[in-house]
Amino acid sequence: MDKSRLRKRLREKRRAHVAGLDDSTRALLFRRPPRPVLDLVPNGATIALYHPIPTEAPTGGYARFFQEEGFRLALPRFADRGAQMTFAAWEDPYGDSDLVVAPHGSLQPDADAPQVTPDVLFVPLIGFTESGARLGQGGGHYDRWLAANPQATPIGLAWDVQKVDMLPLEPHDRLLAAIVTPTRLYGPFERHEP
Repeated sequence: MDKSRLRKRLREKRRAHVAGLDDSTRALLFRRPPRPVLDLVPNGATIALYHPIPTEAPTGGYARFFQEEGFRLALPRFADRGAQMTFAAWEDPYGDSDLVVAPHGSLQPDADAPQVTPDVLFVPLIGFTESGARLGQGGGHYDRWLAANPQATPIGLAWDVQKVDMLPLEPHDRLLAAIVTPTRLYGPFERHEP
């Protein structure tokens, strides 16, 4: 199956899954990273998250947890639709007061927020395998950023229904260090290329 058809099928599956979750259940999920994931986060690290669309795994609990633990937070930022992804400091994970609408429609730090280079990234995904492969949205933003910053540790957040047996991988695809779902932790994996 090609990537575009696979993305479409997995988006539909994810949408149906999230539609079946009541608000109280969703509020209990992804509140605090599991200990093996915390072990991947160095002291003083800058932690990048993503501001989720309604069907993506939520990141708010992790953002508040890391801020309370004294870590610096970051979110992706785009100057325009065709721009490279950079990261900027995120100060308010409780109210999003320092965020503006990004060119792609999600929220991002405003232009005054300083650019930062994260050490650990919690990344969105459409699909994943139990060995750490990730299928993203298709824009290649994370692939390009991770290729330019190989020292960074990427960790996926996903719903269980997003797991697939295999994904079509390309030479530029980077495996994740771990993947967290509401019921399971995959990894941590040793660093290696696909």
